[in-house]
Amino acid sequence: MRIALGVSYNGQAYKGWQSQPCGDTVQDHLEAALGRFATHEISTLCAGRTDAGVHGIMQVVHFDTELERTPFSWVRGPNAFLPPDIAVQWAQPVPDEFHSRASAIARRYAYVLLQSPVRPSVEAGRVGWVFQALDGQAMERAASYLLGEHDFTSFRASACQAKSPVKIMQSIRVTQRAGAGQPMESGRGAAHHVTPCYWRFEFQANAFLHHMIRNIMGCLIMVGQGLKEPQWMLDVLAARSRDAAAPTFSPDGLYFLGPVYDDKWGLPTRAPAYDWLP
Repeated sequence: MRIALGVSYNGQAYKGWQSQPCGDTVQDHLEAALGRFATHEISTLCAGRTDAGVHGIMQVVHFDTELERTPFSWVRGPNAFLPPDIAVQWAQPVPDEFHSRASAIARRYAYVLLQSPVRPSVEAGRVGWVFQALDGQAMERAASYLLGEHDFTSFRASACQAKSPVKIMQSIRVTQRAGAGQPMESGRGAAHHVTPCYWRFEFQANAFLHHMIRNIMGCLIMVGQGLKEPQWMLDVLAARSRDAAAPTFSPDGLYFLGPVYDDKWGLPTRAPAYDWLP
């Protein structure tokens, strides 16, 4: 039978999703836990690979097994063998034609960014960071130029293995959660007119290229800081060259929210951590 799992993880301690000889990836730990529970080797396929330091809110994987257990046993069993920062959220039998990657009609990511004169501490590794105030309207205008079908070569890492750089960006949403209190003071007593707050950027596309979101984030932040005009995003797209875009931004605040599937599969669409993210 074929089983689909929803998996969440904090990516700080791991070298990404994809299995590596070192054995220190999320996939390696998940397959080891599944194997211990099932008492036979299990190989998984995922909806979307994530890089080192990137988090997963609802990664979806599938695997085939002859072992018959209740769906909730496939949650609690592997979780007993997983480290604290990886957890199976749900399990569900699916038809043999279901494929976690090929059946996905879209994928969703969020980037959480701290705007503050002081670097993150409690949230270290869980948010990106800028110490300048950002212009939300300018970033929204810049993001609007990315909507639709485009050649995203300018936002593609050199190691990307995708067959085509053409993707369809379905939506980009920029929101701000205002911080409390007055602008912070420096050690010299001069005011930093930057009120701490969190920014959340949500992206949905049919698929993404390697480092695509982190490279887009670098460009949006340059626009938000006033270093580039929003229309510059059109020039970056048209250049079809990685050299035209901003440097790749930190992976710390990037979360794979999960794939989007047709309703016919009847799979969950949310996980508890959706409501935890700023």
